[in-house]
Amino acid sequence: MKKILVLFLFSFSLLKAMADEGMWLPMLLGQQVYNDMVKKGLKLTKEQLYSVNKSSLKDAILIFGGGCTGEIVSGEGLIFTNHHCGYSAIANASTVEHNYLQDGFYAYNKDQEIKSDLTVQFLDRIADVTNEVEAAVKGLSWAERTAKMPEVYKSITDKVLDNENGLVGRIYPMFKGNQYIMYVYKSYRDIRLVGAPPETVGKFGGDTDNWEWPRHTGDFSIFRVYAAKDGKPADYSKDNTPLKPKYFLPVSIKGVKDGDYAMIYGYPGGTNRYETSYGIQLKNDIENPSLVNLRDVRLKIMHEQMLKDPAVKLKLASNYASIANYWKFFDGETKQLIKFHTFDQKQAYENKFAEWAKGKAEYEHIFTDYAKNYAEWTPYSKQRQYINEGIMGSPLAAFAGSLIGVEANLLKPGISSADIKKSVDAATAARKKFQSSEDKISDQKIMAQTAMLFYNDIDKSQHPIGFYEGIKNIYGDLKEEQTFKKWATNTFDKTIMLDDARWASFSANPDATVLQADPAFSYAAAFIKNYNLKYAPLYTAFNTNNARLGKSYLKGIMEMNPAAAAKMYPDANFSMRVSFGSVKSYNPRDAVHYDYITTGKGVLEKYIAGDYEFDLPAKQIELMKKKDFGQYIDKARNDLVVDFITTNDITGGNSGSPVIDGSGNLIGLAFDGNYEALSHKIAFDKDLNRTICVDVRYVLWCIDKLGGAKNIISELKLVK
Repeated sequence: MKKILVLFLFSFSLLKAMADEGMWLPMLLGQQVYNDMVKKGLKLTKEQLYSVNKSSLKDAILIFGGGCTGEIVSGEGLIFTNHHCGYSAIANASTVEHNYLQDGFYAYNKDQEIKSDLTVQFLDRIADVTNEVEAAVKGLSWAERTAKMPEVYKSITDKVLDNENGLVGRIYPMFKGNQYIMYVYKSYRDIRLVGAPPETVGKFGGDTDNWEWPRHTGDFSIFRVYAAKDGKPADYSKDNTPLKPKYFLPVSIKGVKDGDYAMIYGYPGGTNRYETSYGIQLKNDIENPSLVNLRDVRLKIMHEQMLKDPAVKLKLASNYASIANYWKFFDGETKQLIKFHTFDQKQAYENKFAEWAKGKAEYEHIFTDYAKNYAEWTPYSKQRQYINEGIMGSPLAAFAGSLIGVEANLLKPGISSADIKKSVDAATAARKKFQSSEDKISDQKIMAQTAMLFYNDIDKSQHPIGFYEGIKNIYGDLKEEQTFKKWATNTFDKTIMLDDARWASFSANPDATVLQADPAFSYAAAFIKNYNLKYAPLYTAFNTNNARLGKSYLKGIMEMNPAAAAKMYPDANFSMRVSFGSVKSYNPRDAVHYDYITTGKGVLEKYIAGDYEFDLPAKQIELMKKKDFGQYIDKARNDLVVDFITTNDITGGNSGSPVIDGSGNLIGLAFDGNYEALSHKIAFDKDLNRTICVDVRYVLWCIDKLGGAKNIISELKLVK
């Protein structure tokens, strides 16, 4: 069976998803998948999609920052990505006097482009390393295998490490660890902000429209990658020059029609399409509701302060956007999983598997073991969510918790003063970053609320010993909200972490007793140490067992039904993928039809003067009312197309991904999914799944007409 399995995994010509489902590895496209793409409307050869020896479409696609996708659109290293992907860089470049989030920004020449802390990575090549990995862990128990895997990965990736040329290897397990592929990336460190629309364009609709269609958001930003004069990656320098890319995408302003071919390249972050019914039950019953509730508390408190003060809004903007995005996602995911009876469907399939597995030693106990594994972890899963999303939801608590390593060094026998200084200096640098986005008023309220929620919602036997008793002894009844407010006020007033003079004194003479006596540190440390000592080992065991069972289960599925196996593809794991589908309207519910595009008319209909989410720049209103759309007009509609939808299969990490037509031209940027299909990480819905994309004509109109940056337009290769 091992040889058959390996043959299957390498024979991607067998892989064919239902409908437009599938996140395919472009470097391993089989003939059947390619044929399906051609039937949909692809006009490019396989070598034009991905080639090792020649420039190809994959060379224009990059990892943007830590978790998004971007694409090169000019011969001078110009990058398009989403506004929300560039959000932190735009916020960091902004001040109250020069608020680029609020007002937008365009560099009218390269000297005006703004330095950022971003990096980008291009895929250089891949290598299958399954044999090397398996040989290195042969004969080990699963626990031993898991412990050794980082060492195995490093021994393999060290062979391609080349700091001078920015090359680094990363190994991705595919099919739950039944295959391992190493991706070699080239990293660039000098990335500069070139342009971004006002936030009223880039985030138009805000949280109300997030994950919703119809959408009218101009979710784009523009950057440029620079290199040393010899083309090698380099730190920021005025002597650096724009990167000459291997390939860049032409930009089509022809427009889209219902049924047109659409292809999306990018780096989808993660799916779990082979999740079990046990995992879905835990997600529906505990994990998602806990996360949604705790984020809701934080968002309301932050939003209240952001409305009061523009400076606070700017300070909290990036963190707020990040929290809000997946607050709504996980709420919708649970509702869709319940609506579509995903648990029941998974359980029915598992029953069939269990019947087939009888008498097969490798598989017959899989679901007995799954049941035991989940039963052992489930009682503690809520606590983990409440620590991550609640206790550590306070920025002060999160920073304080990061100092546990400093405490450990201060208590370590024989540690050198140089190592202590290094540890404290790193903490001082982290404190500076923490302070740059800290709003004391909202954070203090968050700390009080989340500490109280943990007390009320988590089994008392799982509380840190003595912590809540200490609050009760000093501040009063733990059933009273005022008790936690008083405690939080005292914590913020007396912590050295918010007092420059006292922090400087601590830094000059680091003392473990001073750190341990700090109220913010003692709070965070109490919960983290309690979790790490008692519950982290249980969580590690839970994940280790799930990984072992998942690998066997997936292998068994392939063996049980080769026909079904032929329709499988590896889960997304932030490795390069391509999906293909069509521009397509849909009917989300009875008597409701959604068109495949939205227009400027809809933008004006949603406009609310002065509103936090639906305000617009005066110039945009004027231009849209006059229908001053220039060459970007959609003649059939006599309007400006803003967004469109496709049937493509994407997930988080695909933000900023290029939407490409059958000829390889850029037609839009993917930026969201639709609420009716938010179960897509677990289960793809062939009828309702849609990817929401900003039309590239709207992007260009915002740059040209709204922003006046014709210099950017002149860089592009426009296809008319």
